[in-house]
Amino acid sequence: MSVGTKRMPTLDTHANDNNPQQATVDAETLLGMHFEPLEYIIPNYVVEGLTVLGGKPKMGKSWWAYDAAIAVATGGKAMGTIPCQQGDVIYLALEDNLRRVADRIRTLTPLRKKLGLDLKRLKIRVDAPRIDNGLLTELDKWRESCVNPRLVIIDVYMKVRAPRKRGEDVYAADYAAVVPLQQYAAKNHIAIVLVTHTRKMEAEDPLESISGTNGVTGAADAVLVLSRNSTATVLYGRGRDIEEIETAMKFDAGRWMIIGDAAEVKQSYERRKILRILRESISPLAPKDIAEQSGLKPGNVRTLLGKMMKAGEITKPEPSLSLYCTPITPVTPITPSEV
Repeated sequence: MSVGTKRMPTLDTHANDNNPQQATVDAETLLGMHFEPLEYIIPNYVVEGLTVLGGKPKMGKSWWAYDAAIAVATGGKAMGTIPCQQGDVIYLALEDNLRRVADRIRTLTPLRKKLGLDLKRLKIRVDAPRIDNGLLTELDKWRESCVNPRLVIIDVYMKVRAPRKRGEDVYAADYAAVVPLQQYAAKNHIAIVLVTHTRKMEAEDPLESISGTNGVTGAADAVLVLSRNSTATVLYGRGRDIEEIETAMKFDAGRWMIIGDAAEVKQSYERRKILRILRESISPLAPKDIAEQSGLKPGNVRTLLGKMMKAGEITKPEPSLSLYCTPITPVTPITPSEV
């Protein structure tokens, strides 16, 4: 291209292309452009671009990632529920050795031979260069050898992170370290899942729990956090192209399975707790008493009691009093003819 020649965006420009020559465009031209729909690798959870997956050590992040890799490589179901379009996957198991990887895959695919599962589209590496020292070149080699490259899993981030320069701003360093992966994923329309750890200290916002500064999560397109609370293990997600999600999970035989929406599961758990307290009580209880015995917030207890009354799970012996108990099952008398 000669100096001074303008190059305008074409009508087939993709929404996530990171092309510096397309940095400025007028709004009318933008609205006339055609954007290919985003590819959802694991619908509602992982979309093309960079996703950071965080969790505490030994939380089961790798098991979740292996399950996702197998689901995509075989066109199966992630988390036992989510159908995935089949495609090529590369898993960089940088904290494992080949023996351990084989053991994990066997655990997750106990019926592989019986079901005829073909895992050739899942490639494994247990070593890889850093992001700043050849990783993207290696990913290019894999991508160009594939029929339909869809998913890259890097487990774990610290193994490929570029070292911070002396005196470099911490946030800027974290952001700059992750950006090449985000740009690579967007340019090539694939998903990269970057596995990392969360801090020891709890955070009100799950995204704040990711190890490092906000530079890591700021550069990512989406963030998933696997954490445990008093009622269940929860997979929380938020991103530019996914709806905010909070899914209750169950770990069974090496596989994370979806139980349901975390809020509904928590409420179900709290309702069962209230029912147990009322069944064990010899007299009706007030909301304050139920809150003290259950450890639940008084406001939550009052809300749940109202819902449980409507559902017929509990009752008030005296309608004018705020005292609750479980319904008394009437005893049907036995007639002489039934004796």
